[in-house]
Amino acid sequence: MTEEKPQQGKPAPAAESAVLADPWARLTRLTPARIALGRAGPSLPTREVLRFGLAHAQARDAVHTPFDAAGTARAIEALGHEAMVVASAAPSRDVYLRRPDLGRRLAEESRERLSMRPVAPADLAIVVADGLSSTAIHANAAPFLAAWTPLLKQRGLRLAPVVIASGARVALGDEVGALLNARAVVVLIGERPGLSSPDSLGLYLTLHPKVGRSDAERNCISNVRREGLAYADAAHKLGWLLDMAFQRGVSGVALKDESGSPLPIG
Repeated sequence: MTEEKPQQGKPAPAAESAVLADPWARLTRLTPARIALGRAGPSLPTREVLRFGLAHAQARDAVHTPFDAAGTARAIEALGHEAMVVASAAPSRDVYLRRPDLGRRLAEESRERLSMRPVAPADLAIVVADGLSSTAIHANAAPFLAAWTPLLKQRGLRLAPVVIASGARVALGDEVGALLNARAVVVLIGERPGLSSPDSLGLYLTLHPKVGRSDAERNCISNVRREGLAYADAAHKLGWLLDMAFQRGVSGVALKDESGSPLPIG
């Protein structure tokens, strides 16, 4: 029996990969969600395990990265806004995470400073709060305000000083808005980090702010960031909601977003 010899010039077949590709892999071009990760035997490929670990670390960092309130104030002042820095009643990040209620109220010193400040009635107060992701504020607050400020000027609104709040929850804006005698308040806040979005900015609009407002009385625009909802689109939506809140006298569940697209389609 003669031994079969390999044909000259024909390469030997390549070894089969240990990682089995998922046939849905092409869908990964359409979403940052963790789909079609493939597998290596009964487990995930090493690269996906490492990517997950990195995303988890980035989410934790977003929560615990110290908030640069002074730097944020300077960036906002460069846009032509007056800015002032305040703090919530939460004395530390650890307490802030364990006591959400303290993040909803101003520290006594900050409350006194706002109370003693002579302010004329304003149409709008803007609060920039670190929330659960200071990373989101550092990356997105000033760029969003740069896109939104021209729309505010077009509307001729009277603006209160922009308040930069550390250790803050969304409801802190109610107290700030009331102290600044504003018809409405918009809170720009770092959202709870996800494993694909550690830098997501949330926008919360409340009409007639006062302590005790419920979440049902707010409108929320979420995932404002370079990889999510574009600044111009978010500014358009927020401008529409603000106009309608003033016209109809409501915000929250009674006001639905029917703003559509800021650009003509076709």
